[in-house]
Amino acid sequence: MHNHRPHPHVVIPYGARRPSPNAEVYSSFALELGSAASNGHLDPWNAATPTARQPTTRHAIRPSHTRSRTHSVLEPVPPTLNLQVPETQIFRSSSQRQPTAHEYYHRSSKSDSEHPFVDAEYSSSVGSSNCYSLQSEEGLIRFQQGDLAEKDEEWHHLVPSEARESLGKREVERQSVLFEVFMSERNYVADLKLIKEVVFVEPLTTSVSQSILGDANRQQNFISTVFWNLDQICRRHEHMLEDLFERQREQHPLVQSVADIILEATFQFQEDYESYIKHYPLAEQRHRTELKYNKRYQEFMQECSQDPRVRKRDLITFLSRPVTRLPRLNLILEHLHKLTDANHPDSEDLPVILSILNDFLKSTQPGIEAAENKVKFWDLSESLVFNKGEIIELDWYSDTRSLIYAGALVRRSKSEMDWNPWFELYVALLDNFLLITKEEKRGGVTKRLVVCRPIPLEYLRLGSFEDLSESRKERVEEGGILDSLRGAYRSIYPFTIYHAVEKSTRRYTLYAPSEAIRKNWYDALVHAKGVDDVRREANQWFVPQVVEDGAFRVPGTRMARQAASKRPPSGRVFQAVSFVASGGKTFMAVGCSTGIFVGRRGENYRKILAFENAKSIIVLQDFNKIIIHHDNYLLSYSLEVFARVAQYQAPASSLDASLETIAGQAGSVLCCQAGQMGDRTILVYAVKNFLQVTVQAVEACYPSEIRSASPRAMQTGLLSFRPYGEALYVPKDVFAVMPLAKTLAICTERGVVIANPSSASTSVVTIVPDFGTSSASNNSATADLKVRCEAAKPLGLVRHDATELMVIYDTMGCYITKYGQPTRDSAFIRWEIKATSFVHRPPHVLLFSSEFVEIRDAQTGLLKQVIEAVDIRLLIQAPLSHGPLFVAMRGQKDDEDGLSDRIVELVETAEITPKTPIAGPFKSAEGMWDEWDM
Repeated sequence: MHNHRPHPHVVIPYGARRPSPNAEVYSSFALELGSAASNGHLDPWNAATPTARQPTTRHAIRPSHTRSRTHSVLEPVPPTLNLQVPETQIFRSSSQRQPTAHEYYHRSSKSDSEHPFVDAEYSSSVGSSNCYSLQSEEGLIRFQQGDLAEKDEEWHHLVPSEARESLGKREVERQSVLFEVFMSERNYVADLKLIKEVVFVEPLTTSVSQSILGDANRQQNFISTVFWNLDQICRRHEHMLEDLFERQREQHPLVQSVADIILEATFQFQEDYESYIKHYPLAEQRHRTELKYNKRYQEFMQECSQDPRVRKRDLITFLSRPVTRLPRLNLILEHLHKLTDANHPDSEDLPVILSILNDFLKSTQPGIEAAENKVKFWDLSESLVFNKGEIIELDWYSDTRSLIYAGALVRRSKSEMDWNPWFELYVALLDNFLLITKEEKRGGVTKRLVVCRPIPLEYLRLGSFEDLSESRKERVEEGGILDSLRGAYRSIYPFTIYHAVEKSTRRYTLYAPSEAIRKNWYDALVHAKGVDDVRREANQWFVPQVVEDGAFRVPGTRMARQAASKRPPSGRVFQAVSFVASGGKTFMAVGCSTGIFVGRRGENYRKILAFENAKSIIVLQDFNKIIIHHDNYLLSYSLEVFARVAQYQAPASSLDASLETIAGQAGSVLCCQAGQMGDRTILVYAVKNFLQVTVQAVEACYPSEIRSASPRAMQTGLLSFRPYGEALYVPKDVFAVMPLAKTLAICTERGVVIANPSSASTSVVTIVPDFGTSSASNNSATADLKVRCEAAKPLGLVRHDATELMVIYDTMGCYITKYGQPTRDSAFIRWEIKATSFVHRPPHVLLFSSEFVEIRDAQTGLLKQVIEAVDIRLLIQAPLSHGPLFVAMRGQKDDEDGLSDRIVELVETAEITPKTPIAGPFKSAEGMWDEWDM
């Protein structure tokens, strides 16, 4: 059953006396006296009153006008409302002067505001200054259209005082709160329309506005970012307002309920509000940034503020309206719930709506905090100033970047002669780095100078956070001259952080202004490092997989006296390679301090060569050769013979039959490396004799090719290698050699020498980076790079594209063109470690030190991953771009057999991508459901 009654009207006959101003505002009528339900006032929810909630009969009356979208439970009321007011009659509409047999009312619902009802006398000036009466139907229509004066937009102004007094104070206040629901919703929708259609959005979408925001793409991006989904929110509330106004026209002045309308709308607009509220901090930041840097946009905002409809409110106020609307509505409904009687239907509906709104508001808080942190992060990134020359890649544009914690701290000066022993710092903790900066004002803008190199969280370590407080002397701003000189002392609380590699030189003791702030820093640092550890573990680019831990040992503290019958420990592992023998079996050759061991993974290893501390072991699988650099000699053996000896299928003496001495007869071999030059497999090595260092290259080949080769190739006596090009003479000691696409890179004390062995007498030898021919050789950045390169030890080159290479040093890296000239404005990247070796696995460069493996992006230098262990050693000396990558480190076994040396393989991971199911009907496998057949 539905209520289709028109809203009631109160007609005051001509000549009716105005209530006395001295009379009690809520004086009772005769029929109200003795009513226990309302303390002497008329109770509209009592069955004995004209608006009874429990009627004796129900009548189905079809409405004569169109129904609203929302419906509710309707109940009949007694036929007449006999208020004992002289010369006053209450009618249901202006066209209906006689009471009908039965009247209906609508279920009540929650209302919107915490506005206590303040009764006001009927203003006689209303009738005299306007051509309409506020208590007429026209007054309600003018309210809904927003044409009433602000002072008249109150429920008690639209209802005669006699009707108000007949209801009782509690119900009058409840009706006032319900009225606030209508008014606040009307004002809210008006503001949303003002943003969208009138003042801000529409003018910015015109062709003229492109001169304000730039091209069409930037204009669209700005409008989308700042105004987000206001269109959807506005449409939702326009629909809700239509339903509220229709309900108000039906039931004014005694509105029973709007709970059904609000409840339905709440379910509909939750998703829109969640998106807008979480995005709001980003929208505000974009507007403020544009206002800060765009003068035309500033002028546009000033023009908008002159519009009288804006009422001197800025855009931020309008943008925040959806953010504050639901909390405001929640407060209004809470107030309404307090004014609702227990037997009213709203006493059950209002708690449901309040619960939905409260849960929704709580659920949006994490999103708001995340967006606010993102805005703070952007503000911080815009204010940072780094030292020139160094490339510091903080991965700013990653979606996961965020600011965890930041604040002002102080640090004590290291110099005792400094007149100011304290430095004011601004420290920011990101989700991947810790930044220590110093704030400066430049033209009214705050800039933060990065005074210390950012510390990656992988290397950040926490020291003491429990030291006693210290006193800091501060200048007194108030008082006399003596007071300012005397100063005041304030307690500050120290804590220590340091870099895991440079524990002494990069150790920072910072002071917090209070114990609580020091505790906040500790919690934030622990939380950030914990999250970073989990993130790195779940997103490893290279995963260490244990190959051996126990087969190779070094003497340990728990090792018992060596028995004569027991095998001695193998010693530290220096080299490890894998190869495949005939039959498809995979073997490993491991070079230790006592010799070279060969065996299969997980099985016993056999010592087949007593070559102590082999400097390098290289496998040429296609040519069935293993190259060993030992005791200043470069030797070659057959892989097949190695495998047969390891399996006891051949005696160890058979190795001598396959032995070939490549170099070492005329001097000491310093280093060697194999690689591809075109379609050739080249072995490069450096030999030092009494007078000079020469770099030579040989090409691996098959014996049949040697027999058909030139007499020069036959003179070497080698069956598997032939000379490639000419010998290169290097004046300084050589650290490393490596073949490039067409040339050789030779790492010396002076730098990396690039030479072509195929035309050594005619080609020009180049040292890279080439600072002499650099177009920017005279600028300070290039001069600084030159000084740093001369002080570092070169390790090799890495090519990451066709036009640019990266020069790897032990402490840094820089970029050069294919002609050897510095690029990227002579910028450089400093490693967090001092590398002893490296490996290039595109697109990454792996740098090795004794405690850490640092994995970086070769193109950007961004730190991708850090692997920490004890006594790390790279077991291959060639920076190969393929094949197994073995690393040795201290093992976990320490017993009577000694301390284990663990061998791990760094296995490159692949990104997990979801697979799209194949389109088409699903077909179950045959017999798939047999066990379920009954």
